[in-house]
Amino acid sequence: MISDELILYRNSIQQRLLSDLVTLFDGDADADLAHDTAGRLVSFSMEMGFRGDLWHVFLTYFLANDENAFSKACELRGHVDGTINDIALHDMGIFYKMFNYDLADLDGRYKMDCFSPLKSFEMNDEGHMFNKRIRDRIEELSGSLARASDPSEMKVLVETFYKDCGVGMFGLHKAFKIHENPVDNSFYIEPIRRVAHVNLEDLVGYEIQKEKLKTNTEAFIKGLPADNCLLYGDSGTGKSSSVKGIMNRYYEDGIRIIELYKHQLIYLHDILALLKERNYRFIIYMDDLSFEDQETEYKYLKAIIEGGLEKKPPNVLIYATSNRRHLIHEGFSDRLDRSDSDDLHESDTVEEKLSLYHRFGLTIYYGKPTPKEYRHIVTELAARHNIDMNEDELIRGAHQFEIEHGGFSGRAASQFIDSLLVDAGRS
Repeated sequence: MISDELILYRNSIQQRLLSDLVTLFDGDADADLAHDTAGRLVSFSMEMGFRGDLWHVFLTYFLANDENAFSKACELRGHVDGTINDIALHDMGIFYKMFNYDLADLDGRYKMDCFSPLKSFEMNDEGHMFNKRIRDRIEELSGSLARASDPSEMKVLVETFYKDCGVGMFGLHKAFKIHENPVDNSFYIEPIRRVAHVNLEDLVGYEIQKEKLKTNTEAFIKGLPADNCLLYGDSGTGKSSSVKGIMNRYYEDGIRIIELYKHQLIYLHDILALLKERNYRFIIYMDDLSFEDQETEYKYLKAIIEGGLEKKPPNVLIYATSNRRHLIHEGFSDRLDRSDSDDLHESDTVEEKLSLYHRFGLTIYYGKPTPKEYRHIVTELAARHNIDMNEDELIRGAHQFEIEHGGFSGRAASQFIDSLLVDAGRS
């Protein structure tokens, strides 16, 4: 089977589907496998949002998603010199032959009629795995590869894609999370397939805070000095939305977000080791971060931010949000000179608890809006959603809502507007 001759591209997670499709083209299968494989190809394409010749698009995705020595080197430098080019050209020769296979031939061979429509597949759903730009870029590359005159031209096209768009999950996704395997204390990074489409402009107000965050992130993208950042302040004021907005604004500039929970900090050193060789700018995002007295995971974070022997990679920053400025719980007793304390160095203990906050080079405060600012947020959100309502009546309703939902905040204003939209939909 021709796919078994691949050298670099032989360990993809889609290897089984490729093997089954090639088996069908070789004529070594039956109708049951043909029907099953056609269904899996359609399901794969629907999940991704792909259109056109699904065989060509599948092969293109296979190339775009496979992380191997050649693809990762091209991601960093574009064209790479050396013997690996000969190996890559060998594999491109195999893909060139597979691109010449025709899905319509399978219908005649297996006496069915389900493969021919897959040569010009159409769908209205945008899919949910990629953003539209990457989906369109893969489809564009698929057309170019199908028109390539020889394997060498295919190789140049693929190299350019790797340099421009990246490869594998980091090239094709915006955000990621950590999954743990408690059996062997290991972890793996998994893409978040449905990300929040929040823009910085969606957050009304907090212009100074957003500008500080943008300036820091843009310096990071350019390789200039940039700081780990702590966004702290009142609940519902837009701290998390600001980080999500950063993710969506700067994704095409190479920003990737990895969400990390505090109990996963034990993996932080190993995570950084995986990220430091990739051609992206990674933000480790820790939402609602705080530690109680008995929790010691913060020590891993302190060592990575500043103080450990190994430097944090230059392509990684840490952005954290918290409702409190001092991330480690500090009881009132920590501030008293107590004769019954068994801690001989209480001042050192207090300093230990404060030191994590001081290791963030940039701290940005998000406070609750004033009544005037709250009014502005409500009226601006109402205008954006085309809510036609007397302003005084709107504000009275908003004040009543905030009393019932925890006071002034952008979150309360947004929830109030949502409630109006729901009521309008019912009428």
